[in-house]
Amino acid sequence: MTGGAAVESVGAASTAASRVAELQQMIAQLEAGPGGVSTASESGSGGGFSEQLSAATAAAGQGASAAAASSGIVTGASSTGTTTGTPVDSAVPFAEQINAAAAKNGIDPSLLAGLIKAESNFQPDVGSGAGAQGLTELMPETARSVGVVDPHNPTESIEGGARVLREALEKFGGNVELALAAYNAGAGAVEQYNGIPPYPETQAYVPRVLGFAAEFRQGATR
Repeated sequence: MTGGAAVESVGAASTAASRVAELQQMIAQLEAGPGGVSTASESGSGGGFSEQLSAATAAAGQGASAAAASSGIVTGASSTGTTTGTPVDSAVPFAEQINAAAAKNGIDPSLLAGLIKAESNFQPDVGSGAGAQGLTELMPETARSVGVVDPHNPTESIEGGARVLREALEKFGGNVELALAAYNAGAGAVEQYNGIPPYPETQAYVPRVLGFAAEFRQGATR
């Protein structure tokens, strides 16, 4: 996660979560007292404990959701294709396929577009010396695992890359940086180093994709 807004959101969630724990402790202490005390009892001007607890719990959830949204990932994605980002500009190469694949997999269209720009610069016929091919530079085995028959077919490559990215996001709890690192270096490497692997290529790849994604969110078309 990057950016001051994300840090502030995480801090808000942490504060709210601490408040929840504090209220729970207070409730337990009062209930243990002589004769017992209802959790609905009033305490000063703060309202009933149950109301305070509900409010604090809601605040914690809102803080966590805001923190996740600021990272550019989806929260609670469903089969309806809900994503955290707006569709990329129609002038972006393969915008229609990018937006459709992002919606289908519940990921940010700008993040997917940023990945494609970093991988192939929107050139569907490219290939790497290691064997990666197409717009999303999928390795042959990976391409087959997500149903890509022709890696140089833009629609197939974009849909395949979106699925691989979605699976990486799911595997690493929605952490965008780790998901991108896994896309580049493999999930095993991320798990081995418990973070972004110390490979120069991967270390440069993650911020590069995030930078491109930020540009697409601001309306870039290339």
